[in-house]
Amino acid sequence: MSSSVHLFRDQKYHELKGQCIQQRRLFEDPEFPASDESLFYQRAPPKKVEWKRPKDLCEDPRLFVNGISSHDLHQGSLGNCWFVAACSCLALRKSLWQQVIPDFEEQEWDPKKTEKYAGIFRFRFWCFGKWTEVVVDDLLPTIDGKLIYCHSNVKNEFWSALLEKAYAKLAGSYEALDGGSAADAIVDFTGAVAESIDLVQGKYSEIISEQMKLFEDLLKVHKRGGLISCFITASSGSANEVETEMGLIIGHAYSVTAIRKLQLGERLTFSFKAEKLFMIRLRNPWGKREWNGAWSDNSEEWKKVSNAECKRLGLTVENDGEFWMTFEDWCKNFTDVDICRIVNTSYFSIHKTWEKKMMHGAWAKNSEPLLNRCGGCFDNKTFLQNPQYVFDVKKTEDKVLVSLQQEDQRRYKKEGKGENITIGFEIFKVEDNRSYRLHKLTVQERVATSPYINTRTVFLKRILKQGRYILIPTTYLPGIATKFILRLFTDVPSKLRELTADKPKMTCWSLLCGYPRRVTQIKIHSAEGLQKQDRSGGADPYVLIKCENQKVRSPVQHDTTSAIFNTQVIFYRKNIDSPIIVQVWNSNILCDQFLGQALLAASPSDPREQQTLQLRGRGSQEADEVPGHITVKVFSSDDLVEL
Repeated sequence: MSSSVHLFRDQKYHELKGQCIQQRRLFEDPEFPASDESLFYQRAPPKKVEWKRPKDLCEDPRLFVNGISSHDLHQGSLGNCWFVAACSCLALRKSLWQQVIPDFEEQEWDPKKTEKYAGIFRFRFWCFGKWTEVVVDDLLPTIDGKLIYCHSNVKNEFWSALLEKAYAKLAGSYEALDGGSAADAIVDFTGAVAESIDLVQGKYSEIISEQMKLFEDLLKVHKRGGLISCFITASSGSANEVETEMGLIIGHAYSVTAIRKLQLGERLTFSFKAEKLFMIRLRNPWGKREWNGAWSDNSEEWKKVSNAECKRLGLTVENDGEFWMTFEDWCKNFTDVDICRIVNTSYFSIHKTWEKKMMHGAWAKNSEPLLNRCGGCFDNKTFLQNPQYVFDVKKTEDKVLVSLQQEDQRRYKKEGKGENITIGFEIFKVEDNRSYRLHKLTVQERVATSPYINTRTVFLKRILKQGRYILIPTTYLPGIATKFILRLFTDVPSKLRELTADKPKMTCWSLLCGYPRRVTQIKIHSAEGLQKQDRSGGADPYVLIKCENQKVRSPVQHDTTSAIFNTQVIFYRKNIDSPIIVQVWNSNILCDQFLGQALLAASPSDPREQQTLQLRGRGSQEADEVPGHITVKVFSSDDLVEL
């Protein structure tokens, strides 16, 4: 057993199985008993439910019959087509389902050694950042001798029914699985990073450039082992599970089983009046009822393509319930897509690898403002009273993936709660040397805002410039307490960490060496009119900001005498009479040249508006003027928790 796997309810599979074999009995799970309380928390059972073991339902029960396939599954009477869609996606990837069903060969029925069968199975789910092993017995709910929930289309195959039972145990009951999300289940199966896209809001059916970008993104996700599902949201007043005139079911999760960009030959280009076809293949978890538009089973399009050409292009249909559509039709007919990316963090891969950091956190209430950690979204005055995480972008620019996932609320359904909370996050570019919590937004730049949405996971992709950033996860409304995990993926290590201290710590050394009396924040916006340094009439300037024994240096701006820096710094100052020095230098291979400086008294009474300062030579405020000036903003306060 890997030490990184957490045991749900501390149940040890091998120990329990050994006891059952020794005592010659079949396992009955005391933690998830075969009774109505495991089925429902609210509604009454429709008819008398009987719990039966697979051996009572068929002659030769198996976990798998002829391997695992996305066509093994059928939805039962529970509104969980999303779970079936997630299982269909999972079945497409051997490396993923083998993680969820560990040692599947050891768990399989062996008709030759019936005495070794103990009626116990184990499954693993990625729960809130940890792989969690869930043990179940094989008693399954039936009515009139038939399974009432997820089941296989082969009578003696039971992997999906047992997997669903383990997932229901995790959620508290089968009913708690009603009306979930395929993306959440896929994340729980794989630890993937989920992103939900609203195809209507994004106008993907109208804006062809956006449609093509999405196609390329989905193609890449699918090629790299990611899982995709889609659905049509019921408009207000209309019912779920209703068929559209095009044969698609509203409110119903479909799994994407293939995506193809097809280069058509000369003959087909003539037939379709296009050189390329952008195609997507879907599966309906009911295993029947399909799309009836272009490229549907008996449509005109198939008549133009020979069987050999279909094979060459990979335009094959494996089973009933599976069908092809053009990507354009897909964008027009579906309203939402859930993308689950398997983010590659392996160093032994031919594909791009990501550096991953994961933090567990919580929104927690406290009446003391400096200790409160559930301040709500950006529109609230208490916004900065939320957990704050700092990270660095080390490259000139880097693509950053952020996933914020709230605690699974389903287990609280029995208590009348259980709905997802609306969550999101903000990202600010902050001072390059900030290491204490942010108390007021002044010079910081708001660079990204995630969607605020009541899904379990909120995702954002952004390209960020070099510098230091603070990420603030929030609930939409203030005062809501719950846990979350934050995952950040970057190209180079980001040193993501939580900021917990509000100001420098008072220590024994503070008595000897002094404690800061003032905090000063500076933003160097730009430098203009600098002295030319090379034959082409340019320079490679950077700024160096000095305060007491600290220095912060900006990145170099190349080949310009008018540079935009937007460099931010913060200093906690002990000696408030000593000025802050802002120097401009020219970067050179052999030796950097000094171009001028400005001295800042930076007292709380100084103006807080943007100001332009003349550059001078080294020395005092009265030193000779030199070509160029800098534009700065300065904020100072003697209250160390003001800025």
